[in-house]
Amino acid sequence: MVKLSVDLIARGTSGYTKKKRDEEMDHYLKRLTHLYLEDKCIDDVGEDLSLCKNLSVLYLYDNKISKIPDLTQNYCLTHLYLHNNHLTEMSNLNLLRKLTKLYLGGNSITVVEGIDKLEHLEEFHIENQQLPAGEKLLFDPRSLNAISRSLRVLNVSGNRLDSIKEFSVILNLHQFMASDNSLNDMKEVATLLCQWRQLHRLDLDGNPLCHKAKYRDRIIIMSNSLDVFDGKEVSPTARQFLQNWKASKDAQKKRRELEQEMGGSGVMEQQHTSYNGLGSADLSGRTHLNKISSYVMPGLPRRQFEEVLAKSSANLPSTAPHAANNSLKTYNGKTNFVSSPNSLGKLQKKLMEHHRSTRWEEPSPPERAKTHIPRLPSSVHF
Repeated sequence: MVKLSVDLIARGTSGYTKKKRDEEMDHYLKRLTHLYLEDKCIDDVGEDLSLCKNLSVLYLYDNKISKIPDLTQNYCLTHLYLHNNHLTEMSNLNLLRKLTKLYLGGNSITVVEGIDKLEHLEEFHIENQQLPAGEKLLFDPRSLNAISRSLRVLNVSGNRLDSIKEFSVILNLHQFMASDNSLNDMKEVATLLCQWRQLHRLDLDGNPLCHKAKYRDRIIIMSNSLDVFDGKEVSPTARQFLQNWKASKDAQKKRRELEQEMGGSGVMEQQHTSYNGLGSADLSGRTHLNKISSYVMPGLPRRQFEEVLAKSSANLPSTAPHAANNSLKTYNGKTNFVSSPNSLGKLQKKLMEHHRSTRWEEPSPPERAKTHIPRLPSSVHF
């Protein structure tokens, strides 16, 4: 067990701040700004640190400290390094209003709390806590809201987190490290990346979502600001290539959807048109053609077709089974043919045969009359 003493503090300074020969110890401790007390097997900080009024950076990592020391008198402190100790809770921090960097990784903290007054905190490292079996690191919403505007770097790796949606309150994050957790929801990641427009470093390796198809490509496409992803650089060329690939894929998907919509509407329109062309059945079971001109023989003018149709209908035998139901009616100058379903096919067949046997040819010009003109003798002159 090692307790922090004044002598240990004096030995924990850099060469630029060594004590002068005639300098008093109190004056010397007051002008210290940096203390390097890492890996000293310290388990009790004591009260001697309160003599360092201008202390701004304190290195106490890799020791055996079980409780965050009372640093009320060190109100100028901006950097506090307490990672890899035996801490179980976060306390004595709210009075450090100027604190900008806080390192608490590698301890046994179960709840992140007690930092709701640290409105200037920019970096917070709370990775790899020694948690009880089956538990994950918890975050007090008040603490997250307090540092939401100032925080730039957040490290929560190795804490069995299965969700990161609670970090959506943080507005301007630049670096986010969440490796070796239990994250599996790509939608949560996408939502946060859309919000963190200035994020340039992201670490998600060691999570279940890393096994999803095209995991790296999808993450790079989600963010336009990433420079380092899972420890590897993201080049502008690679990002542009993936964005072009995504745009092309989306365009093809929209084109297929549009073609399916057009194809479906085209089939319905075609069926509707065919139904209108065939006519509608009345109550007596007969079919009425809307227009006789809906079927025109190839190469035959409409007027001649109607004349042929009228002539053929007049020559139909009256003893036919449905002759009484066949007739020609004229409405508004248009000739309509009304027939029973059985006679309609016979009529069309007869018209086709008549068309094949009839040739509509223009009469040949009259042959030139042959007139014998006597040849005059060669001696006659006019």
